[in-house]
Amino acid sequence: MRGSRLVEIRRPLPLTGHVAFGILDRGTNVLQVRVTTLCPLSCIFCSVDAGPRTRMRATEYIVTDIEWLQEWVARFATLKGGGVEALLDGVGDPLSHPRIAEIVEALKKIPGVSAVALETHGYHLTKNMVDRLWEAGLDRVNLSIDSLDPELARRLARTPGYDVARVVEAAEYLVKETEIDLHIAPVWLPGVNDREIERIVEWGTRIGAGKRWPPFGIQKYVAHKYGRKPRGVREVSWDEFYRWLDRLGEKLGVNLRPRSEDFGIRPAPRVPPAFNVGEHVKLDIVLPGWLRGEVIGVPLRGAKVLVTVVGASRIGLEVGDRVLVKITSNKDGIYLAKPY
Repeated sequence: MRGSRLVEIRRPLPLTGHVAFGILDRGTNVLQVRVTTLCPLSCIFCSVDAGPRTRMRATEYIVTDIEWLQEWVARFATLKGGGVEALLDGVGDPLSHPRIAEIVEALKKIPGVSAVALETHGYHLTKNMVDRLWEAGLDRVNLSIDSLDPELARRLARTPGYDVARVVEAAEYLVKETEIDLHIAPVWLPGVNDREIERIVEWGTRIGAGKRWPPFGIQKYVAHKYGRKPRGVREVSWDEFYRWLDRLGEKLGVNLRPRSEDFGIRPAPRVPPAFNVGEHVKLDIVLPGWLRGEVIGVPLRGAKVLVTVVGASRIGLEVGDRVLVKITSNKDGIYLAKPY
């Protein structure tokens, strides 16, 4: 990964406060649980610059202490009051974690967690993996598959070894041989995979995707600051995107605009902010940063959260240092700061 180091995350590091790993709470009954930033693909449209061809990342992370993860998710689930979905997603592919089935099993044992789902592009999805996930209790796979054409699929994934036929075979096995649900979530790249999106919807309908949850959740390509921007692809407006979805859905006789309620998503209490924007906090720097020029710290006093210090390289901050920072963002419990 172009020199990116791999760091294991374990007790006593907090598992909240960072966007790349740990738990994200966006004020609903869905907890985003991020166990690794690793991804085998380098998709040309990736919004988070994942995979072997990354240019922005300095560090990759993997949560290796499963009991510690279970404890943290349980804390959040208790606050939510039950009916929680633990969604294994991330800035990497959860199936890249070598103990992903154990993680699913651990999450399923938490009181208040009613469902565990997982997002993947499917590179590691095999019949054997499906069996392991089913035995562990997984409820749903959100599969991002962007083309059924082998050549185009490899080009979009920017990975010569990506075999979409094998992914399709594993997905069909999942639907037919287990009770795991399949939710198909391709990214629409206008002018590139328009016809492929139609083929994917026809395929998903034919095999019976969407047993308990909506079968499709087509994603709009969005150009992100640190993401990849495929040459010649135009980012359409949300209005144009929804019009295109409606036309396609009408043509195929399928609802392609599921609502949050269709997934059982509802507002739920969130963890109160540990720090307000503008607040000064003294940190111990404990981890190298995810992106270049960053480091990650934990407060000396008060709430146990992770705080990302942006611009750390300008003053030579390193792991082991102590620094006073000013909080610049606390959106959704993700803390950013700058040296004070």
